[in-house]
Amino acid sequence: MTAHVGERLLTPGEVAALFRVDPKTVTRWATAGRIGSIRTPGGHRRFRESEVKTLLAELTTEANGPA
Repeated sequence: MTAHVGERLLTPGEVAALFRVDPKTVTRWATAGRIGSIRTPGGHRRFRESEVKTLLAELTTEANGPA
């Protein structure tokens, strides 16, 4: 999967804030393959904003599913 030109890349801290979890949790998700990540030349993880928002929407839908 290639990044779209001009797509915003989020840091683990930014992703963690959206999901209301610790940044280390986001790193564990990436290691486990739950969320895709890109490595910068310096070795830091970055996450595609579109992928993060899609996952957040899916999890929000599941949480608010039929009662």
